Amino acid sequence: MRKIPRLKKKERQTRLSNDLQMNPFLTDEELAHNYKVSIQTIRLDRMELGIPELRERIKHVAEQKLDPVRSLPLHEVIGELVDLQLDHSATSELLISEEHVFSRTYVARGHYIFAQANSLAVALVNAEVVLTGAARIRFIRPIRLGEKLVAKALVRSASGDQIKVRVETRVGEELVFSGTFRVFKAADLHKS
Repeated sequence: MRKIPRLKKKERQTRLSNDLQMNPFLTDEELAHNYKVSIQTIRLDRMELGIPELRERIKHVAEQKLDPVRSLPLHEVIGELVDLQLDHSATSELLISEEHVFSRTYVARGHYIFAQANSLAVALVNAEVVLTGAARIRFIRPIRLGEKLVAKALVRSASGDQIKVRVETRVGEELVFSGTFRVFKAADLHKS
């Protein structure tokens, strides 16, 4: 994101509105840093412009872009699902909070990072039952309290009931986790 010199209120609000139309996932903190103003100033600008807070913007984008998840209930996807095109690609976001970290180090527990990527790989498959058969993963650096993980999944190949999904997780522009998941469409396990 470009850094903007201190602007007059009207010009700042115009640019703020444009920036949030282009990227509705920008946080108030990121905007305050970019515009060199306080977080409170950004919140006041958003209120004057009638722009909702981040969580509401994410829900709005998700409602517009999501195909219905078939392979698991939406609440079982780890993180906030922000884009889903079944059998093609998906994106989720996870803000690392105190429940996700070790209390002594404030470093995220690896199973949350893995679970975000794995649940995204499963959610993206257009089938009633999808199971993970194998995963090759790489943790690139520790994730800390307060960092926002953006996981992007992409179908690499499909052969019969087997699908190969690549997931890359970033904090900002930095790649922090990657994985290749082999998932399988399975027969409905509820049937006798």
